[in-house]
Amino acid sequence: KKNIFIADANNHRIVEWKYNAKEGQIIAGGNGQGNRMDQLYLPTDVIVDSQNYLIIIADLGNRRVIQWLNQNQQILIDNIDCNGLAMDKNGFLYVSDWVRHEVRRWKMGEYNEGIVVAGGNGQGDQLNQFSIPTFIFVDEDQSVYVTDAGNHRVMKWIKYAKEGRIVAGENDEGENLN
Repeated sequence: KKNIFIADANNHRIVEWKYNAKEGQIIAGGNGQGNRMDQLYLPTDVIVDSQNYLIIIADLGNRRVIQWLNQNQQILIDNIDCNGLAMDKNGFLYVSDWVRHEVRRWKMGEYNEGIVVAGGNGQGDQLNQFSIPTFIFVDEDQSVYVTDAGNHRVMKWIKYAKEGRIVAGENDEGENLN
């Protein structure tokens, strides 16, 4: 019976829905579109760090990854065209950048340039490239699964790999399972 957190992009807010609730509660943003610390602009993803009681938001329109802890905000990563977020079992933060066509990893608390863990070879359809990476998931082995929206596929990058493997969708867009 866990709560659901929704990045409500067009309303520039993050909404939490508690189990059996009749309505959600705004927990971040909700102050109109903008770039103030208490505002969001097209948030695309949210992750909850339940160990540290904070939420991390991909604030796409403001090109930043921002952390909210109660009503205190902190920019973690700036000047990034972020779309998807994930956190692995070791607390590393993963962010997909849809303009650089890559996924980078950061150690929480160390916000430098990060390390490219998938893509980073320009836009394209080769196994070492993405075209608009969006949502990401990291498994127990730190393999990164990436929705490669422009190529209509999902790719898996094992830790330290130089290229990924297509795990879904390699036959262009469509309604079939392949």
